[in-house]
Amino acid sequence: MALVRECDELGFPWALQPDNSCVRSAPDERFTQASRDVYMGAQVVPGLDPAACETIYKVYIACEEPNERQLKTLSTLPWARFHKSYFFVEPTDKARGIRQVMDHFHAPYADAVVFGDASNDLSMFVDDWTKVAMGNAVPELKARADYVTTHVSDNGIYNACEALGLFEPVTQE
Repeated sequence: MALVRECDELGFPWALQPDNSCVRSAPDERFTQASRDVYMGAQVVPGLDPAACETIYKVYIACEEPNERQLKTLSTLPWARFHKSYFFVEPTDKARGIRQVMDHFHAPYADAVVFGDASNDLSMFVDDWTKVAMGNAVPELKARADYVTTHVSDNGIYNACEALGLFEPVTQE
């Protein structure tokens, strides 16, 4: 896995999530010490080799902004930063999942509306449906959006639904 090799070369601690659990695996204690994160459990697996993992749900990399720019491999991957001390790479295709749900319900793709704010949402910002970027979204997402709403903490989803005519506003009598 090129990203992990690049992290090792640059000295960025990393961890990965090899299954759909709330436990990250790391080859040593460096990721836990650098991330100072208590959101997920962590386990040290000496000699952890990502290539030996059957599946990888996420890769976590401990570094602060703007140090992630040193990772050339990152430019081709969906990633997001929600914490100051680390970010994660999520090798998923959200558009594929949306299509599977729409197909299951025999619904036209044009009826779907997606909302996003981080670079890990780029994969679902395709022309098959309406794309809404939150006001706090990364510039790349806003550039692909059909509509940019207000900040997520400023009723962004509600405001977008109202602007797109997805529901009638509730009036008090």
